[in-house]
Amino acid sequence: MPISLPFDLLADFPGWATEFQLLRREEQSRAAGGVTVVKDLGAPLWQAAYATTTLSPNDLDYWRARLDVLDGGQQQFLAYPLSRCFPIAYPNGSWPTGSAFSGHTATLSARWASNKELTVSDLPAGYVVSRGDFLRIGSRNLHRVVNRVVASGAGVAGGVEVRPHFWPETAVGDAVSVHKPFCLMTIVPGSISTPADLVTGRGAISFRAIEAR
Repeated sequence: MPISLPFDLLADFPGWATEFQLLRREEQSRAAGGVTVVKDLGAPLWQAAYATTTLSPNDLDYWRARLDVLDGGQQQFLAYPLSRCFPIAYPNGSWPTGSAFSGHTATLSARWASNKELTVSDLPAGYVVSRGDFLRIGSRNLHRVVNRVVASGAGVAGGVEVRPHFWPETAVGDAVSVHKPFCLMTIVPGSISTPADLVTGRGAISFRAIEAR
């Protein structure tokens, strides 16, 4: 079967995202009077570190080959925090209305003037948006929720606040996904480590990645 890109590298990944944080593109300068000035050089990007458990020799070679698909840092993959494949309140997709909601069928119905708050519609009635949940807006914009909101009986959750702030392309009507919400990342060159034990051939894989827009 031909390999499709961007690659779903993390499907069945035998490990964890040991780090998933925003990389803020800022610089600081300090005035003689002690005032620190922070200048924003651009919207923050997601950065991540991934590591596997100890693998058998066969599994180690299998995951080395999966990483080869990315041609170093040249190809994009679907990146998400493995702890948040599902929202906090709904582990394993235990949605309030069962299978009627897929986790990919909500809608951005309002983008607030603050550029960091939104209204989400087409949720199950009483759906709980938890602080720490991730959501994807559109095809690639990943955000982390920083407050708790409960949807109305009509499935509308207003005042959901997220970081980072919205990207300029974000528009009312965009799809909102809460099941495996991802952004696109590329491997940080030189960060892949795949050593094997000299005696057993067993080993672990680790690498770092950064959002690629």
